[in-house]
Amino acid sequence: MSLHALGEIGSTGGPEAVRMSFDGRAIVAVPGQSVGAALVSTGITAWRGTRKESRPRGLFCGIGICFDCLVTVDGEPNQRACLVEVREGMEIQGSCAQDVDSPQESDRGQK
Repeated sequence: MSLHALGEIGSTGGPEAVRMSFDGRAIVAVPGQSVGAALVSTGITAWRGTRKESRPRGLFCGIGICFDCLVTVDGEPNQRACLVEVREGMEIQGSCAQDVDSPQESDRGQK
């Protein structure tokens, strides 16, 4: 896939464009792209936050080793955006971090 192909599809799409949505916003991708690549190519670089401080996270390793790029894809939570290939009509949602720690995390290191 060339950068030229990405530029041709742009925001309006084309005959080979894959149309989907991210948090209700319509986005267009190149066939064969990962969800993570599609999000980054449309300017979306963070789609979840860390549990404790809600720090923004998106692609980190890009090869499925880490879990920074988790999204919900068509109702299936905890999908690594770097491993899921885009499909027509796909609905993607970012993960919202919760500010409340689980009891196991808040009890660590206390005696």
